[in-house]
Amino acid sequence: MFRNLIVFILITSCQEAKKDRYVPRSNGKINHITVVSSKDVWNGEIGAFLRDKLSLPYEGLPIDEPIFSLNYLPINSFSGFTKSSRNIILVSKDSVTKTRFIKDKYAKPQIVAFFADTNEKNLMLKINSHCDSMIKLFNNNEIKEKKSRILKSLSKDKALIKKFNLELNYPSAYKTVKDTINFIWLEKKISKGTMNIISYSLPNESFNKINLGKIINIRDSIGRIYIPGRLPKTHMSTDRSYIPFFYKTSFSKFNVFSTKGIWEVKNDYMGGPFINYLIEDFKNSRIIVIEGFVFAPSKSKREYMFELKTILRTLKIY
Repeated sequence: MFRNLIVFILITSCQEAKKDRYVPRSNGKINHITVVSSKDVWNGEIGAFLRDKLSLPYEGLPIDEPIFSLNYLPINSFSGFTKSSRNIILVSKDSVTKTRFIKDKYAKPQIVAFFADTNEKNLMLKINSHCDSMIKLFNNNEIKEKKSRILKSLSKDKALIKKFNLELNYPSAYKTVKDTINFIWLEKKISKGTMNIISYSLPNESFNKINLGKIINIRDSIGRIYIPGRLPKTHMSTDRSYIPFFYKTSFSKFNVFSTKGIWEVKNDYMGGPFINYLIEDFKNSRIIVIEGFVFAPSKSKREYMFELKTILRTLKIY
């Protein structure tokens, strides 16, 4: 049966280039992966390796949550609706030796990572050597899917364009709750909490002199002025008992300092994760800050932060 399955994959994969080939819409929750293999493979060294690598902690959350959630499917059950999963890892021990990443094979958008070899040792070597590339492909596929979902109910609010001459693609569920001289706050209501996006500008300065300590001081001063807590004389600040993830990166052709950490409101038992992008805006001789943060007590926060990260990375500055 394994051999028949592999032959089917190899034969049909040559049809990928046909533009008129119909495939259904892929399905599944964001950041979920279906692993298809025999039970021996899943319960053995390869399964343990995949569970370990694909369940590494998502950056910047107060409690560890995996970057992906895994769903195991026995290889003899891989048919029909199950082939429409958006992200699939297919592992088979067979006489055929093959490693392929196939796009939109059974559904769209979809990534199928296919590994086949004669023995488990070789399979392990193949999966290990391609694991980082595979994770990147799955992550990009999920970003693409999330953007597609956001575009279905895109907000038409122009507050960010009017205030800062910048644009973000975000759902209409986000509403402007504060719009003042140099600060905008968007909020989306969720079960027992909120998802939030804020933006403000800073005077132009040497980008290379910016460090983590300066970014923390900036966001704490902004919290003191603009983001009050529920109790009098309380405000948002950075929880300094957690060491933030901090590095220089780039997206949308901008130089960016990325900071992921935990915020808190002292004396009010409020807190949660945040992602802060400090962006060098050469064209307008300024620095732009966009940040997303979540308040969702007793809830997992990975998907909330993934949504915020996806939104923030749609940035356009005019």
